[in-house]
Amino acid sequence: MFTIGIDYGTNSVRALVVRTKDGAELGTAIVQYPSGHQGVLLDPKDHHLARQNPADHLLGLEKSIKGALAQAKKTKGFDARRVAGLGVDTTGSSPIPVDATNTPLALDKKWSGNLAAHCWLWKDHTSVKEAAEITALAAKIRPNYIAKCGNTYSSEWFWAKILHCKRTAPKVFSAAYSWVELADWIPSVLAGVTDPKAVKRGVCCAGHKALYADEWGGLPDKEFLAQLDPALADLRDRLYDVAHDATASAGVLSAAWAKKLGLPAGIPIAIGEMDVHYGAIGSGVTEGTLVKVIGTSTCDCGVVSADKTVADIPGICGIVKGAILPGYYGLEAGQSAVGDIFKWFVEGVLGDVSLHAKLTTEAAKLKPGQSGLLSLDWNNGNRTILVDQLLTGLTVGATLYTTKAELYRALIEATAFGARAIIERFKEYGVPIERVVCAGGIAEKNPLLMQIYADVTGCTMLVAGSSQACALGSAISAAVLAGAHPNFATAQKKMTRLKKVAYKPKAANRKIYDRLYALYRELHDSFGGVNKSADLSRVMKDLLEIKVASSR
Repeated sequence: MFTIGIDYGTNSVRALVVRTKDGAELGTAIVQYPSGHQGVLLDPKDHHLARQNPADHLLGLEKSIKGALAQAKKTKGFDARRVAGLGVDTTGSSPIPVDATNTPLALDKKWSGNLAAHCWLWKDHTSVKEAAEITALAAKIRPNYIAKCGNTYSSEWFWAKILHCKRTAPKVFSAAYSWVELADWIPSVLAGVTDPKAVKRGVCCAGHKALYADEWGGLPDKEFLAQLDPALADLRDRLYDVAHDATASAGVLSAAWAKKLGLPAGIPIAIGEMDVHYGAIGSGVTEGTLVKVIGTSTCDCGVVSADKTVADIPGICGIVKGAILPGYYGLEAGQSAVGDIFKWFVEGVLGDVSLHAKLTTEAAKLKPGQSGLLSLDWNNGNRTILVDQLLTGLTVGATLYTTKAELYRALIEATAFGARAIIERFKEYGVPIERVVCAGGIAEKNPLLMQIYADVTGCTMLVAGSSQACALGSAISAAVLAGAHPNFATAQKKMTRLKKVAYKPKAANRKIYDRLYALYRELHDSFGGVNKSADLSRVMKDLLEIKVASSR
């Protein structure tokens, strides 16, 4: 028996064919989105805007699955007729305005040139004002709504984006019958669903991004939404009443898509989840394991048994029952930019994509603290623990002798300091973290970054066995749904593994990084508004002292 995992990222979509008995990966294909800049529709007048073309999503869906199947057919014993299910993960929150037939407005020529009619990609931060209004209103009349998402609603999320659309593109808002998260829309396409109200919504996006919870009757109540805008209260009736965890199916493969892909009609489609949540499953997440999916941004995922009480944790992205694994609370935090920061510096500032390897080699020769530099990892805002998308990047300690490699290492260290802040916040509120498993291309290909993360956090860094952990997690969900395994625990045991590498903290390095992290927190808390009376006059001088000591 085989299943297929389909993983929608920021720049591309990939499909993975997996053998269910052991997780063997038989075929994979990656399709780059053709629209915009590396698949992202941008606006030079507004650097906060980031959209995607739903036509790219459909193109990538067909081409990636066909490509993965073609590769799998080279393996003896593979037969597409024995594919038993499909799973889908995507970025989030990435909502799409759709018409009454569940068709994205952007696919209509009338709206195709309007960026507001396209998919509002996760990294779109145009709705900062709206997110602040939602946070303030919830704090005043529905504090329970935001208690589970760190007491701050983000501009990356569902309601803020829709409210911003209502205010800035009212014609698009009026034309949209409903809005569907990309993670829910792709499974509905495969299932042939033509009514937005019939789309099976996953609690993953609903709970973490749309303020959904069974304890208050699902989505935010109409009284609350009406105080933001009466049109949102009206929209609520055209969204959904119930969201589902991964024990539910999003539907079955329609005859049309089965014929198009060469797969059996009627096979189950797993409920859609965000990429990092299925990535956590594909990395073997269990209680006590923190999974870091490191990509353009980073998401940190953990689970705690639903039989336990989990404290509300300020500044994290959410605590949602069933959001990752059924029977567990799913906890999510993250950084708004990691790989994107390195990409910005090397490709945007230096203008040479080939410099990544050279700078990594040179940066590896530097000792901790030797550069005298300290950076903040906020080039795309702060997702956790400050939840402020108006924060920006900062580098302190540059001199006339500062090199490109020193700046590059300082940016890597900045993302490591941000990772430590998240780990410490989880531990502060009693979330067990006994091991850290990292997934994604950066974790696999950059030993320097992994060692710095180990030294900064004091945690041993393990690496997921699959380079396609998100797609694998989707395939695992499909395998459980198809009956190949009785539950997720068994499926993970059979279908996931770790690479034979472990990055352990080095005591000497950790001692220096503890000093640097203390300075990082001074900058973090002062520029982040936590400590409004901070005296930063010693930071540059302390960096110079550390630099001199490290250079000896």
